[in-house]
Amino acid sequence: MEKDIIVIDIDNKNISQYSPGPTCFLNPKHEGAQKKLEWLIKRFSEGLKIKLLYSERDKKVAGFIEYIPGENAWRSVDAKGYMFIHCIWAYPNKYKNKGYASLLIKDCIEDAKTQGKIGVAVITSEGSFMAGKDVFLKNGFKSVASAEPSFELMVRTLKKGPLPKFMDWEKQVSTYKGLNIVYANQCPWVARSIEVLAETAKKKGLKLKVTELKTAQQAQNSPSVYAVFNLVYNSKLLADHYISNTRFLNIINKEIK
Repeated sequence: MEKDIIVIDIDNKNISQYSPGPTCFLNPKHEGAQKKLEWLIKRFSEGLKIKLLYSERDKKVAGFIEYIPGENAWRSVDAKGYMFIHCIWAYPNKYKNKGYASLLIKDCIEDAKTQGKIGVAVITSEGSFMAGKDVFLKNGFKSVASAEPSFELMVRTLKKGPLPKFMDWEKQVSTYKGLNIVYANQCPWVARSIEVLAETAKKKGLKLKVTELKTAQQAQNSPSVYAVFNLVYNSKLLADHYISNTRFLNIINKEIK
């Protein structure tokens, strides 16, 4: 672990100073980054925390963790009484596998202890869009629930209390008719693609309903575990995370006759 790496607490006063780190390393001028920035500023009053890894030598962000009280989590989960981790990144590759992720996770655990939380929870996946479970296993987390295709609800308990659980996202899927995209600006990679996908659907002559999730409670009752991107057609979940326009075309050509 390099000595020049420090952890910086981010709030609405200094967040712009360290862009693009808090907005998942997107160009600050990109629409997705701007929407994520707006989303973050609204969430600070709900207890959201961003901690950055900052390289004083390189004068750049090397990674970050985003977490929030479980009551306000933007995933399909009931995690009341817990601190809930949305995202954790180390970037670029030279900062990976050096213990920095564990450093950020330990900071989150200490925050949870200070606030008297039952523990810390996170959803992991083997997909590239979410953190894998290995780094959490190293930090004392255990899996308490799983969902297809590779989601794990993991917990580091700090005191006795009820375990978090997945919400009934499959029930929510059944309520959607026609072609739907349900999304939130919690993920800037999602936010940047919505207009492109909507335009593609229009060109294909498809009626697409786009619904933005604007509260944590809406996200917790979304039709997928990841929650902040959902492509649903006639009660069938076609994609549960952000996709490229090419992937979108492949899906609708296959599924919509």
